Amino acid sequence: MPEPLTALVTGGARRVGKAIVQELIAHGATVAFTYWHSGAEARALEAAYSGQAIALRCPLEEPEARAQLVARVQELFPHLSALVHNAAVFPRTPLAELTVESFRQTLAVNLEAPLFLSRDLADALRRGQGAIVNVADVYAFLPLKNFTAYVVSKAALAATTRQLAVELAPDVRVNAVAPGIAAFPESYDQETRERLIARTLLKKAGSPEEIARAVRFLLFEASTVTGEVLTVDAGRRLFAG
Repeated sequence: MPEPLTALVTGGARRVGKAIVQELIAHGATVAFTYWHSGAEARALEAAYSGQAIALRCPLEEPEARAQLVARVQELFPHLSALVHNAAVFPRTPLAELTVESFRQTLAVNLEAPLFLSRDLADALRRGQGAIVNVADVYAFLPLKNFTAYVVSKAALAATTRQLAVELAPDVRVNAVAPGIAAFPESYDQETRERLIARTLLKKAGSPEEIARAVRFLLFEASTVTGEVLTVDAGRRLFAG
C-alpha cells in the first residue's frame, strides 16, 4: 500500500504559497506549511482544512529555527512526498543603500533556507520517494533595478536547483518554477500593474493558482524531469520591448 502523500511548503499562509497548499491538499496530501508574520492567515488556512493543513511558525533566516522545523517535520512526516520552497522576501533597496546585513538577510531566506532545508530533509524525501520544487522568479534571468539582493538570490536559487538535482539524484528530483506576474504586490497601483502586463508577450497576468498547478505537475507528474526551471511568465522573459 503506498504511503499517504505529505508535503512541506514554506511561506504557505497567503498569496502563491496558500494556493500551493490548497492545490496539494486537493491532490490528497497532508501539508505542513510555514509562516512568520501572517499568523491570522495561517490559522484560518489551518482551520479551513482541519487535519490536512498544519501551520508551523518559523523565522527561516535563523539556522536554529530551521533545525527545529526539520525535527518537527521529520516527526510529522517520516516519509516526505514533497518539499516546496516558496517563502521569500522582496526588499526594494537602491544599490547605494544596500548594506551587507540586508543583503545577507535576503539571501538567508531566499537561498540559504531552501538549500539547507533540502539537505536536511533529504532522507525523509528519499523514504517518501519525494521531490523538491523551488519557487524562483523570472527575475532569476533578468535584471530589476533597485532589487539587487532579490535578483541575486533568485538567480542563485535557479543554480541551486540544478546543483541539488545532481547531488540528490537518483532518489530525489529537484526542479523550480519561475513565475512572472502571479500576484501583484498589494502596494502596486493600477497604472503600475497595467505597465507590467504590457511587458509580457501574452499581455496578461498569471495567477497564484496557475503557479500552484505548475508546482503540482513538477512534484507528481514529471517523473523524468529534474534540474529544470519551468518559466510561467506570459512571455515576460522573451519580451524585448
